[in-house]
Amino acid sequence: MPRPLSIEPLTKQTFAPFGSVIETDPASMRYINGGNTERFHALARAEVTGAGAGVIINIFRGQPRAFPYAVTMMERHPLGSQSFSPLDDRPWLAVVAEDEGGRPGRPRVFLASGRQGVNYARDVWHHPLMSVGAASDFIVVDREGPGNNLEEFFYDEPFVIPDPF
Repeated sequence: MPRPLSIEPLTKQTFAPFGSVIETDPASMRYINGGNTERFHALARAEVTGAGAGVIINIFRGQPRAFPYAVTMMERHPLGSQSFSPLDDRPWLAVVAEDEGGRPGRPRVFLASGRQGVNYARDVWHHPLMSVGAASDFIVVDREGPGNNLEEFFYDEPFVIPDPF
């Protein structure tokens, strides 16, 4: 029996247990390059652990999901954080769950604007990239290096996300 999920607005406060929201923040803004550029400084920190680990920057192109969408699995990265910043100014969903004894609990679904990114903290359960409406590109910062940095969990019963629009 599918279990329905609600969609929450993405804010720094509500997402804090899972990582950081990446968006322009006037409190972090400073002028650089002779006043020609606004720098929004230190919006999130990449975390990596393990010998030979490094931080890499990628572009992921996510295909849109069909809604209602059944959440059947979650993943986490125990050796490094992972950030997603949209390039196409399209809304998208960030789906996360608190850890409950080594497995994800009930997912929470956040509607991110096309101007908001997230940095999933190291070892936080989340669903793979969830584009909405059209294929969307994201800059993704994550860990590269030796070691197993992926853990997946499959739910016995799916959770269902309604159409966000």
